[in-house]
Amino acid sequence: MSKNMKSNDASRTRRAMVGNKLSFSAAEAYKLLRTNVMFSLPDEENCRVFGMTSSIQGEGKSTTSINLAYTIAESDKRVLLIEMDMRLPVMHKALPIAKTPGLSNLLVGKSTPSEAVQKSGIQENLYVLTAGDLPPNPSELLSSERMRALLESFKLRFDYIICDLPPVMVVSDALTIAPLLSGMIVTVRSGYTDRRALDMTVRQLEFTQVKILGFVMTFADVLESGGKKYGKYGKKKYGS
Repeated sequence: MSKNMKSNDASRTRRAMVGNKLSFSAAEAYKLLRTNVMFSLPDEENCRVFGMTSSIQGEGKSTTSINLAYTIAESDKRVLLIEMDMRLPVMHKALPIAKTPGLSNLLVGKSTPSEAVQKSGIQENLYVLTAGDLPPNPSELLSSERMRALLESFKLRFDYIICDLPPVMVVSDALTIAPLLSGMIVTVRSGYTDRRALDMTVRQLEFTQVKILGFVMTFADVLESGGKKYGKYGKKKYGS
């Protein structure tokens, strides 16, 4: 099988795990997560900004981010999903959207929000800002004043913003953006996550004083015929 064919198969697999392609049990699990998230913070916040991270790579945080965003958008809320993982972007593989322009292009002034923010293609109320072109300095971009200003401007247009962040134990990006978030959700892959790494992740997040809203178990068997799981992920590694 050629490399292109394998890449196309991987993209189809990712797309089969999101939105209305989910199994009944998985869809219900995300609706429960939506309920917990929507009631986790005071109503007086006009726009809630959540981060989604993990301890290490391969725990399903990006798929969880997409499906949580999709499920919230189904409840007649305007949702923006921002791909802040500018090292290993995957949103363009999971959704029918363009890879660029995206967040990095906005932060360096090479694009405007109207050019970079796209309709998700899977839900009318869901919009996506991909990571964009791979930058040499993602941590610095996320900690910039321009990033803060961008989030503030988006908060005027959306009810919820979900930020898909890199793993805490791999790079510092999630910790950099944490002070700007209403709360953080941590994905934990069943039978995969190292307990020591998870403990360290929690301690690192506590140092930033971000509110940890809870944990989402991924790759757990669902209670239906066939015992399907949420999906499989690639083995690419994060660079410096």
